[in-house]
Amino acid sequence: MTPMAPARTSTTTGPTGPAGPRLGLRERKKIKTRQAIRHAAYRLFTERGYGATPIERIAEAAEVSPSTVFRYFPTKEDLVLTDEYDPMIVELLRNRPAGEPALESIRHVMIGTLREAAAHEREETLLRARLVSEVPAIRARMSESNAATGRMLTDVLAERTGRSADDLEMRLFVTVVLNAFEEALLYWAERGAAEDLVDILDRTVDTLATGLPLQPGPPLD
Repeated sequence: MTPMAPARTSTTTGPTGPAGPRLGLRERKKIKTRQAIRHAAYRLFTERGYGATPIERIAEAAEVSPSTVFRYFPTKEDLVLTDEYDPMIVELLRNRPAGEPALESIRHVMIGTLREAAAHEREETLLRARLVSEVPAIRARMSESNAATGRMLTDVLAERTGRSADDLEMRLFVTVVLNAFEEALLYWAERGAAEDLVDILDRTVDTLATGLPLQPGPPLD
């Protein structure tokens, strides 16, 4: 899972550049089915609440069977956490300039993706962030989803840097970056999305780049 980015159906281009070769008809149909299920779920979550929306109602709204929902989303939590962005982000990272610092590559690719989400799917992005913040089962499931995203990022960063995908520094880097982005998105959601999401994410990367300094803040009122 790319943190909180809504899935989109484009198969030729992404928010910041080429997303890879055009997908075949079968894969495009799968993406459309996933999108239909997810959009039905988000609409119902907004209308009824997450806890009050059973899978059977989501299946009915998406005009598929409950077994089809579970085929695409093994758990209800995956409806919130799963998207199609990970392969695109891997490809975009591979295409960043050689020698660019890894954190700057992440800044360009991840913030570009989330900028697109904030511009075109703002309410969906906010809903996902709020559900992650409010529903303990989703937060618990997120660690598994992030592990898969982390493995993909680790592999492509290992290619770019020549480091082992399993060395300590690589594992720490990927873990810290993913967790930092999640916390930034939760911060945005918990404050009613009043601040600009891209500014928050830029601040997040700046903080990581400067070694997490924590200077005294302004006096509390």
